[in-house]
Amino acid sequence: MNDHQLTNGTIWRDISGQPIHAHGGHMLFHDPYYYWYGEDRRDDIYVSCYRSRDLFHWEFRNHILTTSTPVAPIRVRTNMKLMNDRGGKVNLERPKVLFNQETKKFVLWVHYENGTNYNDAACAIATSDYPDSHFIYHGSFNPYGYMSRDCTLFQDDDGTAYFISAARDNADLHIYRLQQDYLNVDSLIGKLWQGEYREAPAVFNRDGKYYMLTSFCTGWDPNQGKVAMAETMDGPWGMLRNFGDETTYYTQPSFVLKRSEQEYLYFADRWNGADYFQSSYVVLPIEWEGDMPILNNYCALTLNRDTNSISFEK
Repeated sequence: MNDHQLTNGTIWRDISGQPIHAHGGHMLFHDPYYYWYGEDRRDDIYVSCYRSRDLFHWEFRNHILTTSTPVAPIRVRTNMKLMNDRGGKVNLERPKVLFNQETKKFVLWVHYENGTNYNDAACAIATSDYPDSHFIYHGSFNPYGYMSRDCTLFQDDDGTAYFISAARDNADLHIYRLQQDYLNVDSLIGKLWQGEYREAPAVFNRDGKYYMLTSFCTGWDPNQGKVAMAETMDGPWGMLRNFGDETTYYTQPSFVLKRSEQEYLYFADRWNGADYFQSSYVVLPIEWEGDMPILNNYCALTLNRDTNSISFEK
């Protein structure tokens, strides 16, 4: 990797030379920085945060969720334990963060498990007045009593937010519209693709249409990505179509970053099931055939500092 290039499928490092720990993550642009949140499974850490002005030079900011993060109740009845009954870590996976313009809070949603098995299948919430520090953990719960595993957040152009997660032992995907402060679900507006076992959802919009990327459930192994389209988040959602090749170029979706109406970047994990800490990141441009997104393989991305544009190399 040179000063302006990132190679897909390699260990990316922050500006201090340390590996970036942000798997299953999410990116939020809060002027003038992109904030990258993701899983950090080291020591007593759950979620770490990095920031960058250009998507290439990442500064580590903080471990924003750890076993000792302050805990406070909210109006939702939750399990507020950040350690399990055996004194070990719980699992907090696929953290996503939105900024609520009305409350001026940064709100994090994440998949919660008890650290012993995957029977809890819950979501959890944390908030802060800052994008990269002082988060307070508010506990985990099952929305309307449903299982909730792989998840994402999506914020529409009018500020309405949605939580999407895998339910019924991953057999279905649920879409929940959130309440105005993003601290609870308001309604379950969709149950998608029952029995098709989709996970790792990533949602974005373009030209008045909504798109959801997902993967099949094959553990650490990559599989054929799929994409579906809807006219509104309430649906109806169309049938799943292939996205990328039979392994989605050895990736699993993490999130889609919309930089402009013309530039959408697919951020993904390339998991290493034998050694989690050797898992790497992949960024690919979303290209288009009519109104359907397509994915092609590129090995590297390069920053042009003069124009702040990104080019891709095969």
